[in-house]
Amino acid sequence: MNIVVLISGSGSNLQAILDACVTGQIRGRVSGVLSNRADAYGLVRAAAAGVPTATIANRDFSTREAFDAAMQRQIDAWQPDVVVLAGFMRILTPDFVRHYEGRLINIHPSLLPQYKGLHTHRRVLATGDRLHGCSVHFVNAELDGGPVIARGVIRVLPRDDEQMLTEKVHRVEHRLYPLVLSWMASGRLVYREGRPLLDGMDSPEPVSLLF
Repeated sequence: MNIVVLISGSGSNLQAILDACVTGQIRGRVSGVLSNRADAYGLVRAAAAGVPTATIANRDFSTREAFDAAMQRQIDAWQPDVVVLAGFMRILTPDFVRHYEGRLINIHPSLLPQYKGLHTHRRVLATGDRLHGCSVHFVNAELDGGPVIARGVIRVLPRDDEQMLTEKVHRVEHRLYPLVLSWMASGRLVYREGRPLLDGMDSPEPVSLLF
């Protein structure tokens, strides 16, 4: 399975995916890493792993559509089976999302559909939720929308603050993202008629794993 990863920052989820490919957890390889920022540390991680990289700066384009079209040309040159958003901090256009329907996935730091958008850990603490975590989902045109594949769940403890929750959820992300990609690489997870099917089962609820 060819994996293309889109990043904007440090690339810690990228590193978890690279490591999982090396160990064989994911039966595939990262065939390219694209960033909209030339200073993204994830590019260093990719280069160290011998993975081709490209930088396409959104500020160089007058419209989102032109930027996404340039990204699409580069991504398609790497022939992806799946395109992974790993801290890619740009809102994608509907045409881009449509082009990769069923092959475009994202990870979000909340138990979707709760807490779409930013500052999820802060919002969980303010609400007093006892469970939190992250979700991997297929991407559609709605921000943090699209069918959820799996959730990684943690308990929120009385002593947890925003920084502690951030670190705890990051650790779960680094386990959940490679796991979902391993399902895709082995054929266990498929996208059919707008829904994720794991082991041929069309479940009304995503897989939830307690970490």
